[in-house]
Amino acid sequence: MKHSKSPAATQLGEKVRRARVELGLSQENIAELAQMHVTNYGKIERGIANPSLVTILRIASVLGTDVATLTAGLSRDDLPTGFDVLPAADFLRERDRRG
Repeated sequence: MKHSKSPAATQLGEKVRRARVELGLSQENIAELAQMHVTNYGKIERGIANPSLVTILRIASVLGTDVATLTAGLSRDDLPTGFDVLPAADFLRERDRRG
């Protein structure tokens, strides 16, 4: 099964891995503490999974950090290729212009 990496998932995975390594724990340790399968945890570290907010919160809690630390700096520029989101401000400006 082929997995596509997004910049956001890659950055999240790198931050999670760095925090885990700093604690001196294995992927197995973190996965067990977060009550998840180690295979799924490994996919998050490799940036090939799209974890839910609850999963990110569980991992952050185990790592002794918060979700904001793990997601700091992520923006729409980090979305996977093909996700062209229009900011609400741009939509409203165009709608008002057309009046």
